Amino acid sequence: MLFTIFETYKNLILQATLSISLTLLLTYLKIPIIFLQGLHTYIQPENLGCNNNNGNQNGLRAAIRRPSSSSLDGYQSLSSKTNAELQKRSKPKEKFEFDESKAQIFRLKLDESHLRSRVYFNGYFNSFVYSFVAFSCLLLYAYLDRDEENGNFANGVLVVVVFGFVSLCKVFTLLVKTSFEKSASKRSEKQLSLVFGVLGFVSGLVICSGVVSEVLDFDFDSIDGFARIVVAVLMGCIAGFLYMPAGKSARSFWLGTDQLQSNLSMVFCGWFGRMILYTNYLLIVSTALLWINPFTDILVNKNIGVGRGAKGISSRRDADNLIGNVGLSRGDFAKLRLWCLLLSGVIQFVALRPNLQMYLNEAMLSWYQRLHASKVPDLDFSRAKVFLHNHYLCLVVLQFFAPAVLVLLFLGLSQVDGNSFTNFKLVCGLLPCSALIKEVALLMAWWVVFVSAVYTSAILILYRHGSLYIS
Repeated sequence: MLFTIFETYKNLILQATLSISLTLLLTYLKIPIIFLQGLHTYIQPENLGCNNNNGNQNGLRAAIRRPSSSSLDGYQSLSSKTNAELQKRSKPKEKFEFDESKAQIFRLKLDESHLRSRVYFNGYFNSFVYSFVAFSCLLLYAYLDRDEENGNFANGVLVVVVFGFVSLCKVFTLLVKTSFEKSASKRSEKQLSLVFGVLGFVSGLVICSGVVSEVLDFDFDSIDGFARIVVAVLMGCIAGFLYMPAGKSARSFWLGTDQLQSNLSMVFCGWFGRMILYTNYLLIVSTALLWINPFTDILVNKNIGVGRGAKGISSRRDADNLIGNVGLSRGDFAKLRLWCLLLSGVIQFVALRPNLQMYLNEAMLSWYQRLHASKVPDLDFSRAKVFLHNHYLCLVVLQFFAPAVLVLLFLGLSQVDGNSFTNFKLVCGLLPCSALIKEVALLMAWWVVFVSAVYTSAILILYRHGSLYIS
């Protein structure tokens, strides 16, 4: 009898066992913390200039705190002195001696105490655990055999769907919160995010309406008007909230591959980090192009299994008929696109460490630039930037982490059998379940990759042309 029960509910038992064991393992081994340990951050010491409790005079104390003399809101103010004060300042007659102790910067490795003291640490830790467990359950679902007679509960579909949607909501909610954080980004970035969100909504309406069906290889015939509006709203939200993560990724790529030619070994990545950054960028761009029909026509052989007929044709005619006559079959090409989406999500997750290190190195580069900008450097801005980059460390981790998780979870949900959701009346009463799971989830996974590729490419072009710069 026990064997019969196990045979009936084996998928559910395996899914529950995997989810519980992974949750305990990731939590008690502190894998999210270990994943970030070893990266280097920077702090600037402050000169006390007075006696402290230990009797040490003029001692240096390394501190990560908000600069007391600064009224900076994000990166809006470039100096603690106003223009009027700078104009009224007269040159000193005596020779100026610069106090080098006030320009020091310390480099230290991130450890658990540093990470736990940062804002959004709990959000990062929980989202890491939820997402890893959800994606593992989706992978297990893909490789388990399912018996339709046992129902959704016995097949473990309920566990997969619950973990998948909970993780998606968790990550997306944190991404929204980080986008509205006051001092974590410039006001112009928030305004551009709003503009791109509106443009993404309009683009979603155009895509879902089938106007560009000849350009994009997606089919929305089975989705009604209300569902298309919901999908367009989701596409607009993704387009808006992914702008700031893509901007940080572009800056990390620009620094990590030493496009500045700074020759500062502490700023850019080593050969392995560069390889990851280049692979990440090339893979998301290539994956985004796989759903655009001109490229699809080149890579898909539409005449597999069809006789060629007479062979007595000219070489010029053969060259004209190459498109659609060479390449992969439609089934193999569909698998190729899914594998590229999977690899793009995984490589974005792998690139999180070098991206985060370049984000931290950006503060050090700002300190270096301002230290050598003049004989009397004003280091208040660099001190504030070092503080902000340390203070919002876990917030930036979430912004680098969210696109990869969204791609992987949407891709995993797109592989769940749409017929398994017919019993979920609450969802299927609002949206057509089969189309929602199979087509819309796949569209969302591609949309995340496409938007990231467009933003990153556009920002890198602006950096190359000198319209944007890192300071």
